[in-house]
Amino acid sequence: MLAEWSVECAPEDPVLVVPWSSDSATSESGTLSHPSEFIDLRENPYDLDHLPEAEQFPPLMHALRALNAARSPVFTAKCDAWSLSPDEIADLRQNLDLDLHLAPDQTTAGFASYIDLLLRERSLFASFHQNEQLLHRLSRRAAPLDHPHAMLDCIIRPALLDLTGPQEGFSVTLYVKALGPDPETASQHWAEALEAVVALLRSKDLI
Repeated sequence: MLAEWSVECAPEDPVLVVPWSSDSATSESGTLSHPSEFIDLRENPYDLDHLPEAEQFPPLMHALRALNAARSPVFTAKCDAWSLSPDEIADLRQNLDLDLHLAPDQTTAGFASYIDLLLRERSLFASFHQNEQLLHRLSRRAAPLDHPHAMLDCIIRPALLDLTGPQEGFSVTLYVKALGPDPETASQHWAEALEAVVALLRSKDLI
């Protein structure tokens, strides 16, 4: 699996604010989403039923359930999943360097998701270094995974958290993208890669 990460913490970069609400919002796929708001799945796991993305994409539902479980070191704030556009497919194919191994008709479809994550421990959430180390370890362990059609891409962003009191810190936007010869296979490759990444995030010695 190709695994990369970067930092977007410049003054002009977006900040994740939790809790959040929106009458409507543009999703990662570029479409206008339904009215929505932050749902704390740690406290209310059954509220997964109120997330249309989770209902539509069972692998995403399983990932959200695992990442918000009691023993998880992180919790989630936002998510989305979508079919990749032709330009996104071309970019991902180039990133994965598949031109050397596969005919073009074997990677004509693509699927992706993102999940915004925050570290549960307040001191870790507030530490850029701890978030940086998390992505160092995660990318290092993801790279040997046998998912040649998939990519893990993570971005550290500033975050403002006000659930039990205001706190400034950092979040991680976790993207998992995959290609395939058809939409069904691309979705399968995505689901398998997402499951593997979530398992790494739940590892006891990752954080």
